[in-house]
Amino acid sequence: MNTAELRQKDEAALQAEVKSLQKAHFNLRMQKATQQLNNTATLGETRRAIARAKTILAQKRASATKE
Repeated sequence: MNTAELRQKDEAALQAEVKSLQKAHFNLRMQKATQQLNNTATLGETRRAIARAKTILAQKRASATKE
């Protein structure tokens, strides 16, 4: 999911997105630990997606407190 799509979501949807990304990242880590993960680059992609979603969520919260 790109930043434009994330910025259109509200805070609750962003929190749900972060939670689902964290769950996906956990599952990928378990696959890596059991030697079932073929493409290890997906670990970095999900980690960056989590960071992206958390950053946008923090920006939305900061702008809400300023208003």
